[in-house]
Amino acid sequence: MSRLTDLLRAAKQLDPELGKDLEEEIVPLQKRLPFGLNFERHAPEAVELAGHAIRKGSKVRVLPPRGSTERGDQRLWRVSSIAGEVAQVSLLDAAEDERREVAMADLVLVAEFRDRIYPGLRPDGTVEHGGDKPFHTVINGENFHVLEQLTFTHEHSVDAIYIDPPYNSGARDWRYNNDYVEDDDLYRHSKWLAFMERRLKLAKRLLKPDDSVLIVTIDEKEYLRLGLLLGQIFPEATVDMVTSIVNPRGRYRPGGFARSDEYLYFVRIGAARVGTEDDPDYSEGEGVPWRTLRRSDAASARGSSKGGPAQFYPIYVTADGRIAEIGEALPHGVSRESAPSRPGCTPVFPIRESGLEMNWGLTAAALREIHKHGYVRVGRHTPSKPQMFEISYLTSGKIDDIVSGRASVTGRNPDGSVIATYATNKKKAPTTTWARPSHNAETSGTAIVNALLPGRSFPFPKALYAVEDALRLFVGDKADAVILDFFSGSGTTAHAVMRLNKQDGGRRQCILVTNNEVSADDQSKLRKEGLRPGDPEWEKWGICDFITKPRIRAAITGRTSDGVPIKGDYKFTDEFPMADGFDENAAFFTLMYESPWRVSTDRAFSAIAPMLWLRAGAQGPQIHEIADGWAVAETYGIINDLDRSAEFIAALNDAPAIRIAYIVTDDEGRYQQVANEIRGIETVRLYEDYLRNCESTGDF
Repeated sequence: MSRLTDLLRAAKQLDPELGKDLEEEIVPLQKRLPFGLNFERHAPEAVELAGHAIRKGSKVRVLPPRGSTERGDQRLWRVSSIAGEVAQVSLLDAAEDERREVAMADLVLVAEFRDRIYPGLRPDGTVEHGGDKPFHTVINGENFHVLEQLTFTHEHSVDAIYIDPPYNSGARDWRYNNDYVEDDDLYRHSKWLAFMERRLKLAKRLLKPDDSVLIVTIDEKEYLRLGLLLGQIFPEATVDMVTSIVNPRGRYRPGGFARSDEYLYFVRIGAARVGTEDDPDYSEGEGVPWRTLRRSDAASARGSSKGGPAQFYPIYVTADGRIAEIGEALPHGVSRESAPSRPGCTPVFPIRESGLEMNWGLTAAALREIHKHGYVRVGRHTPSKPQMFEISYLTSGKIDDIVSGRASVTGRNPDGSVIATYATNKKKAPTTTWARPSHNAETSGTAIVNALLPGRSFPFPKALYAVEDALRLFVGDKADAVILDFFSGSGTTAHAVMRLNKQDGGRRQCILVTNNEVSADDQSKLRKEGLRPGDPEWEKWGICDFITKPRIRAAITGRTSDGVPIKGDYKFTDEFPMADGFDENAAFFTLMYESPWRVSTDRAFSAIAPMLWLRAGAQGPQIHEIADGWAVAETYGIINDLDRSAEFIAALNDAPAIRIAYIVTDDEGRYQQVANEIRGIETVRLYEDYLRNCESTGDF
């Protein structure tokens, strides 16, 4: 292909028109990825939606009998008709027509990822401790479908995505098509890549193209493949990888290395840059460090090519330790004894204790310039040594710290040199290897979850402070950032965002997405008890209801799931009792599946309403109904009786925080008429824009 590129360039020079025609043929060939990551893109996934309504035309599976530990019939059926509590179903994709009658209670709704979905949200409660701050949101649903829903509410609006996807360990850590992917599955890696690719493509639509970041944690099982996948999906981005020590003792592996680290990919999009962080070598009030002026490496000895010809000169020091004069450089070969003398002064040259003549770190002219400002000082007097006085100076970086205000001059030494200290912690660029006690997954992950939710275990939660530190690098200066985690697990990301808000008074909001899957061990036990997905006694053990939502509630209120004040303190960047909680709000939802007919005829408003609130910033009260033709809340308004548009527009103008006006009409002309009268506010046509968005998410 590179040869074709060379020939194309030559053709353009000889015949521009011919070159243009050839380019139109060659560019599609280049996009076929003859190199890089190639994998089997498996048939789109299917997910069982226990508890969701089944209607005529629904795609379903037949559940195994109660008490069975088997997976049951994995074939897909279509509901032909429903009579009372019995459904007539026909087998899909079968060579012969097969029909049967099945009790509705024995069917579960199935969505394949090739199917178009029309999402809604069912409210599941709130925690309100943050006054007028925006709400964090927790959405219980299949994350691919929730990402499709978020393309309507948050397209190009997310500042940071932090995800901790399944590591594909073969230890039943994730499912593909309703079945755990085992370690001996020959297609384990390609299934994982297909699974990730579909979600990352949607995630890309949510990130701000001008300045945002995607952070993905992974271990050694898939990090190479993930790196290539990220490069293909985000070719315009800068991808960095950091190694983080999460288990200093290492995780024992018989016959192998004890694994102590994992990796973080940082995909920087647009103008996104890595922020600075506190330098642990300098605490608050730490003095600005000085550097000895004499060169230390033997390669910089006087007369060497590295040493240069202009950095061996006398510095005249008075008896009371002041620099009286900085002399001129002596040429190579000229004895230092020939240097001019100065009354009452000792000429100081850069000489090792062995007598080896070195060079100073700066030329005489450069040293004179910084000496004028007090950035050179005289140290210990050592008359028995060849260099009788120590000479130190401030490097250009330290001088910049003083000039910029990061460090301040608090006084002067007797020789006139400055006394300077850092007013705040000194900042530095983070390295690509993180070995920090705060990132220990056991002490800063498991221990914190145990404190918040006594008696409830969650495998391998992320270290709270590790997520906090990673996000701070990119949203530390964005007080209103939107952060998304669509593999949210126990909810560490939202917890970290709350800590960031407390540290600087920010109003960042986090969107968590998780399903309500029950662990493999608990599933087996519950099936033996005659329970199935969708049963309340089954669902209460799911990750969202048992871990994620209770953790967020506990973190905000400072009370455990049992209502007891949380024991222990937060550590590191911001130390305070966990029982203090946070001044934050959170709202909980479950993803619903609506029909386009119900949406387009305004029969599904209650399911669509939370999405309208989310799109308007998840702030203030929600509009749950439109009783008088229009309604206005804190950040948005809705009108479905366009004859009352004058009242509606007046109400919008009286609400300064309004961001969006939703106009419900199937008449494009009337929509434009009302939209043109609304100034400075985004307008959205319902339900046309919603339906068009659902139908343009594409097949994955």
